[in-house]
Amino acid sequence: MDYWYKPVIVDTLNPKAVTMGELFGEVNKFTLEWTEGIVSAIVKKAVEDMENENESFKKKWILFDGPVDALWIENMNTVLDDNKMLCLNNGQRIKMPETATMLFEVNDLKVASPATVSRCGMVYMEPVHLGWQPLLESWYEEMKGEPTADPPIPPTIIEPYLTECRNILKDIFTRMLNIIRNSCKEMVQSVDTNLVSSCLKLITIYLN
Repeated sequence: MDYWYKPVIVDTLNPKAVTMGELFGEVNKFTLEWTEGIVSAIVKKAVEDMENENESFKKKWILFDGPVDALWIENMNTVLDDNKMLCLNNGQRIKMPETATMLFEVNDLKVASPATVSRCGMVYMEPVHLGWQPLLESWYEEMKGEPTADPPIPPTIIEPYLTECRNILKDIFTRMLNIIRNSCKEMVQSVDTNLVSSCLKLITIYLN
């Protein structure tokens, strides 16, 4: 069962905490010397690992945890396109390996252009508009297992009991969230999605 999972390496950076030169690399205008940037160094390391058979099986995630703006995200247009090519100011072109994936965690998309949103595949929705029901549906699909996987992942709860559990949980969450919002006083204000997510995680732990 160990070969079901592959090691994952996550490189997290805040693109707004550094300058553009520190992020993508820059040429010193006095010495004309190239200084490697954080993003270019991470991508180059991913390419090297892809060529190393001892490291090629590892998955790399490059996590951009910070606000999106027109300054740094537009410099990544070629990476986010289908060709997945990182173009640097010194003329270097680095092809993103198949083992590397970029992930963007943002608070909002106020200054993101439609082109950026479409390239990144980002869809931002307020929790109040999304609701907690999709969390329950995701949990339901996870509990069903993956019979088509290799090797197959058996269901945690077999049918028809799983569907019955989902219906019971839906009724419980609806009633309890209504009680919390209308009859309880919270020292720290909570969000419906967080409460449901935490409860489902606890249920999953006990089931396992």
